[in-house]
Amino acid sequence: WVAYEFTKPELIKASSRSNNFKADPAISTLSATPEDYTRSGYDRGHLAPAADLSWSTESMNDSFYMSNMSPQAPSFNRGIWKNLEEKVCTWVEKFGTVYVVSGPILEKPASEYKSIGKNQVSVPEFYYKALLAKDEDGKLFAIGFILPNEKSSENIFTFAVPVDEVENRTGLDFFAALPDETENQLERSFSISDW
Repeated sequence: WVAYEFTKPELIKASSRSNNFKADPAISTLSATPEDYTRSGYDRGHLAPAADLSWSTESMNDSFYMSNMSPQAPSFNRGIWKNLEEKVCTWVEKFGTVYVVSGPILEKPASEYKSIGKNQVSVPEFYYKALLAKDEDGKLFAIGFILPNEKSSENIFTFAVPVDEVENRTGLDFFAALPDETENQLERSFSISDW
């Protein structure tokens, strides 16, 4: 999974997409390789989108480490997942700052998932985004999304959930640096009209 702060100045593109997919040498347990995806039927799906990191050449290049990739059905990656990624950019424009946490939901033992490639990369059945937005007045808003790794023509808000639900499914505690009362209030519910 990945987590990053996305701010309005970072919407200004300074680098073109590199498509330089590569193993991540910083992963001591070895990372997937581009070859794991060859003829697998799955896209190398970005967790932190290249477009969100195009504010510098270095960050754009770093977005193509395989540690930022996860197997996604092409119709999902190029469809509703892309729609959600683009929507995050509009929310950054609206709010000024959005904290993004994104990744696969892996709820079963690895042996129960389909895998691809020599490195047996598990193919997730669901992906999530947990978002915390802060407007220019400092007001906070939170929302989660859980999407099946498949084609969908639904509106992205069909898959909107409280951040608490994403935490329950992933076992992760997002936005834990917030005061507990604030975190609990933000994560238990959401309002689509805020977004």
